[in-house]
Amino acid sequence: MNIILFGPPGAGKGTQAERLVSERSMIQLSTGDMLRAEIAASSELGIQAKKVMDAGELVSDNIMIRMIELRMSTDEAKAGVILDGFPRTVNQAEALDEMLSNNGVAIDHVVEICVNEDALFDRIATRASQSEKVRDDDNADVLKQRLKVYRDNTAPVLPFYRDKGILSQVDGMLSISEVAEKISEVLDS
Repeated sequence: MNIILFGPPGAGKGTQAERLVSERSMIQLSTGDMLRAEIAASSELGIQAKKVMDAGELVSDNIMIRMIELRMSTDEAKAGVILDGFPRTVNQAEALDEMLSNNGVAIDHVVEICVNEDALFDRIATRASQSEKVRDDDNADVLKQRLKVYRDNTAPVLPFYRDKGILSQVDGMLSISEVAEKISEVLDS
């Protein structure tokens, strides 16, 4: 089973992805982590990505899609993957769809974790106060900008998956375990 988790920053995508990895033996494909790993390994894709990033540019959709394709072809991905942080645009969703189709696989479920944006500011403040390692993006100004980017660029991808009939929404304001239960219900349907 291959799924995509959507939701604004702080919605709990990473937390829910960790639970799915643990409970369902799926692997989480975080594009940021994959980029860092490719660069650290000095792979052909990593070298290409590093050149682009060193120039202050965004890594192309082609490089991202190729990294996902390579990762999905591994034995560990046979139980399924969780895409987190990708796709972020309709063009990326279309390219991902084409690549998956060419490989005889598909996205089975897209789960949008819906949250009250005002509550996200409290979540970020709580996460920053309770964590030993504070993330650079755990502050209100950065969150405000990231929410704008999410609304302007990423949220428009949701109708693409709604039209395919694979988009489900879960209430991200529930407890972590309740959100996990709702996601499981979607995946088991």
